Amino acid sequence: MSQPLPQLREPEYTVIHMGSSSAVPDQIAADLQEIGVPAGMIGYEYWPLSEVAFLGGIGEGGVVAFGASGLFGRIGIDVATRHVVHIPTIESATAGHVNRDLASFHRCVAAVIVRFPFYGEDEEERWQKTADEIRELISVLDESAFLHDGFWETFCDDVAMGDYADGDV
Repeated sequence: MSQPLPQLREPEYTVIHMGSSSAVPDQIAADLQEIGVPAGMIGYEYWPLSEVAFLGGIGEGGVVAFGASGLFGRIGIDVATRHVVHIPTIESATAGHVNRDLASFHRCVAAVIVRFPFYGEDEEERWQKTADEIRELISVLDESAFLHDGFWETFCDDVAMGDYADGDV
């Protein structure tokens, strides 16, 4: 059974610091506490979980999930590679690449928020141009972000379709 999505707030880049259970590897727990995670992004693309969760059985060493994405997805850190990854559903055994590390994820989220609002509801001619600008911006911040046709590519595709008109978010 799915739960309703939380109420959206105006996009603003802030950082929250998360505690972890003993199941989370020490270095990742330290990063989540010291570096923290973005407190959200735009729309329902990403927001932090109330508790960090270790998801075994994904990748070589599991994933430490710190965020949600959409109705069923999770955002987390791959224990073996330390990459930030996207797990499309809770039942998924695979994860897609998001960013090369937590610091890159912060930079990309912050840049997207600063760029918002992207366009107005009646500015269809700007949708694709704006998506291309965001792709370029993210690529400069983390050249690995678009290597695997994952989280950021999907986000930019949504921007190009007009899903992020300021009145819709």
